[in-house]
Amino acid sequence: MCCSTYRVLDWAGWSRKVVSTKAVLQSAAEPGAMAAEMVLNRRPGQPHGEVLSEADLEELAQRKPPSKTSTRDCLRKARCSASTAKSLLFRFLPVLRWLPRYPVKDWLLGDIASGFSVGIMHLPQGLAYALLAGLPPVTGLYSSFYPVFLYFFFGTSRHNSVGPFAVISVMIGSVTDSLVPSEDFMEFINGTNVTAVNEAQRDAARVELVATITVLSGIFQVALGLLQFGFVVTYLSDPLVRGYTTAASVHVLISQLKNVFGVSLGEHSGPLSLFVTFIEICKKLPETNVGTLVTAIIAMVAIFIVKELNHKFSAKLPMPIPIELITIIISTGISYGVNLNSKYGISVVGNIPSGLKPPVVPNASYFGQVVGNAFAIAVVGYAICISLGKIFALKHGYKVDSNQELIALGLSNFLGGFFQCFAISCSMSRSLVQESTGGNSQVAGVISSLVILVTILKIGELFHDLPKAILSAIIIINLKGMFKQFTDLRTLWKSNRVDLMVWVVTFIATLLLNLDIGLGASVAFALLTVIFRTQLPHYSILGRVTDTDVYKDVAEYKKAHEVPGIKIFRSSSTIYFANVEMYSDALKKKSGINVDRLIEKKKKALKKLKKQQKKAEKEKAKRKKDTEAECNGPGVAVIELSGEEGGTPAEPTLRSLGLPQPDFHAVILDFSPVNFVDTVSIKILKNIFRDFHEIEVDVFVASCPASVLAQLERGNFFSSTITKHCFFPSVNDAVLHINGGTRPAPANLSTKM
Repeated sequence: MCCSTYRVLDWAGWSRKVVSTKAVLQSAAEPGAMAAEMVLNRRPGQPHGEVLSEADLEELAQRKPPSKTSTRDCLRKARCSASTAKSLLFRFLPVLRWLPRYPVKDWLLGDIASGFSVGIMHLPQGLAYALLAGLPPVTGLYSSFYPVFLYFFFGTSRHNSVGPFAVISVMIGSVTDSLVPSEDFMEFINGTNVTAVNEAQRDAARVELVATITVLSGIFQVALGLLQFGFVVTYLSDPLVRGYTTAASVHVLISQLKNVFGVSLGEHSGPLSLFVTFIEICKKLPETNVGTLVTAIIAMVAIFIVKELNHKFSAKLPMPIPIELITIIISTGISYGVNLNSKYGISVVGNIPSGLKPPVVPNASYFGQVVGNAFAIAVVGYAICISLGKIFALKHGYKVDSNQELIALGLSNFLGGFFQCFAISCSMSRSLVQESTGGNSQVAGVISSLVILVTILKIGELFHDLPKAILSAIIIINLKGMFKQFTDLRTLWKSNRVDLMVWVVTFIATLLLNLDIGLGASVAFALLTVIFRTQLPHYSILGRVTDTDVYKDVAEYKKAHEVPGIKIFRSSSTIYFANVEMYSDALKKKSGINVDRLIEKKKKALKKLKKQQKKAEKEKAKRKKDTEAECNGPGVAVIELSGEEGGTPAEPTLRSLGLPQPDFHAVILDFSPVNFVDTVSIKILKNIFRDFHEIEVDVFVASCPASVLAQLERGNFFSSTITKHCFFPSVNDAVLHINGGTRPAPANLSTKM
């Protein structure tokens, strides 16, 4: 057997190994072993290992022309068939796919237990989040029933617990406070000068407004899902979402302080409304209702302690202690028995009507006023929902369809809006309970919705005397998880300062500008950071790592050395109109010479040379004329011999002009990070080729993607002076071409039996 050797690169340690042919063949027979890849770039009739440019490769590989889809092909694909209809039905109703295969014996008991646990959580949270949204408590129960039941049919996440969520509720509350303020419903009491708010009329107007917002949010979500725009959430990065929800939790906390201290406040909206509300609370602290404050503190302490015990002993408890429900039941009983409302002035929830209400068409006249808020609610609600869905899907090994989740959430909101629900999302606390108590599918969600249905039909009216301070205590304690996100600051400071800046700016903007405008400003800032990153990429000069064909930044790797006479330039970002000028400037700076200054000197030298040539021609013509005048007779021909004997004069060079020459003769542009080019970048690239040609340096491009090559063709980049022969598949190919080298011939592998 011929025992040839190869140099193999160990990517982890950048070390070289000498491997024999026998070892290669033996290792190739084992799973996961190293494979010897023999790549031969040559055409028939050419020497082994000749380096090919992109032009040669196109001729050799015969690139296909771009495919054109005819109208007939489109109609054929869109033609309905039984299989297509079935596929669409299963796609939009995922329950039809998984429910027939539901493992009853393995999952049903866990889903039932989980459903009851989550339903018990839904009850107090639904009442509390309705209060947070400025709505009557029964709307919180409706929002915990209809959307949860609808999500069972359309959702793809098995563990998401949809329903009211604090951030969405406070976003809705800011809209109700601004468009339907309580001041618009002030009435005189019994013909006296004393005024009070007609809560029945106000609540009816707010429910109508919120139902419109919910329907419009659902329309946005369904439309985005059908258009396959599930990726829109990618514009909400994780630092942005966490900074936004942390700021929203501050809004929630401030909004509930009035119920904790038992004071009445004006309703404020718009930028800086959070600080106006907080200042007003501070001014009214002397008016604090002591009974309300004591009730809230006792409830918060009790709920906090039991939640901590639930977390500490989660492995031993069959299900978390439903402390929120227990607190509501005990406080309602005490309030009813002692009559806290009349004796101590502690505000209570009031009437909760029993039964379900018929659907009502939303008021379309509100659409123009709330379209921006509805879109913000739609995007934030979906971002939270899909984030939680992907976390649980990754943990349990199934897939969540982002577009279908958008449709599921949209249909839940759209249909729920007709039944006086407010917009919903997913709750981390409820989802964790659903998972930890044995929930494996959305059957648990259906069970929890049935628990709420029983409450709406029979039990809801019993909570008439529930103190509002108890609901505020539940809301505030449930903010603990979001306030823990402040620890992101330390983590991001160590890992990524740009993401830290996004988090901080989002947090501050949301506090100052309110939730709707703050979200828009935060997204705009996050996108600006992306633009700035592409505008200020890392530029580097590459060198060959010793005894390899790998090229790395010479400033970062000790054993990476520049190839003599060649500058290999790389940018860490793509090239487009916003950064191509800086790309050109960085290239000229990294080359080590002042290209523009050298070109300017060359132009001046050429101009001076041209003047000298004209002066010489004039003197030559004058001497010729004088010589002819001195001739003695006709017929005497004067022949002037030219030193160049009719040949064209050579083009002046930097050396002949007395100018300094660059210490390199070629530049290679590594285009591996480039994924698109525009008309501006094409123009600047042409200028780069022209400028370096002026100083007698050839420019080559390496690792240019096929899509970028096609864009260059369409942009008329190529000409008689710039051809595809300047483009090479890799940096090493370009270096070999410049040095006039060829690839080594492949080893002759043979075995002896």
